Amino acid sequence: MAGPQPPVIEGFVPTARLGREEFSSKFMRKVRENPFVPIGCLATAGVLTFGLIAFKQGKTRQSQLLMRARILSQGFTVAAIMVGVVMAAMKTQPK
Repeated sequence: MAGPQPPVIEGFVPTARLGREEFSSKFMRKVRENPFVPIGCLATAGVLTFGLIAFKQGKTRQSQLLMRARILSQGFTVAAIMVGVVMAAMKTQPK
C-alpha cells in the first residue's frame, strides 16, 4: 500500500518524478540558475579564512577589516539567494 502522496503544485515538477539526478549534474544546474550564490559562498569562506589567519598572527586591525568584509560578502550571498527565489517564483507564475 502506497503512503500519502505529496500535494500537486501547478508549475512544479520535482526531480524525483523525472528520474534520479546525480549530485554533480544537480550542482551544475543550480550554479547555472544562480551563479552568484556559489561566488558569494566562496568569497565569504575566503575572507573568513584570511581573517582568522590575521587574527592568529596578531594583526588585529587587518582581522577586523576582514571580518567586516565577511559580513558584506554574507549580505551579498543572502541577497543573491533572495533574488534567485524571487526569479524562480516569477518564472512559475502564469502570464
